Amino acid sequence: MKELVQYLARSLVNNPDAVEVKETQGETASVLELKVAKEDLGRIIGKQGRTAKSIRTILNAAASRANRRVVLEIVEEQ
Repeated sequence: MKELVQYLARSLVNNPDAVEVKETQGETASVLELKVAKEDLGRIIGKQGRTAKSIRTILNAAASRANRRVVLEIVEEQ
């Protein structure tokens, strides 16, 4: 799942080297934290959150095949 989010995020942003994905495993669910460069945050979220919602949909479809649950959190750097 981590590689999928990395691939999608790197394809969308202008600075693919700044993409970081951190995965935390649970018993039935995983939490993925996505960090991108500050100027690319709008590209990942999209208008009214549409791009982020689409990434989550793709991620949930892939996770359901593995009988897992995945939560994607987009982390904004301070």
